Amino acid sequence: MRLHAAMLQAQPCPSRPLAAKPMLYVVLFEDHATLGADVRRRHMAAHLSFLENNAARIKAAGPLRALSGDPAGGLWVVEADGPDVVDALVKADPFWPTGLRHSVRILSWSQVFAAGRRLI
Repeated sequence: MRLHAAMLQAQPCPSRPLAAKPMLYVVLFEDHATLGADVRRRHMAAHLSFLENNAARIKAAGPLRALSGDPAGGLWVVEADGPDVVDALVKADPFWPTGLRHSVRILSWSQVFAAGRRLI
């Protein structure tokens, strides 16, 4: 496995009771422009299988594109007990050892609106 210049930025996890439900996190991936198409093509089936196998935690996932239409990275919404769990998922993804990911940001997320309704 090659070392990567990935950037992990996790916001501090707010205090919460041990019995509280897992938190939501957003993972923002920025991909290396020079590695994109070939790496994605060769590893996409394994990446999609990984997402399916981790659907209990990875609630949504998909590519991001620049306004020009060029691939720019990806986004996941993850439910987990902490950012360390999310980091482990990122590193278990078949895309990780390929060097495709230029940077990774893990951010805690509080959903306040869904399906046309306020949640708070």
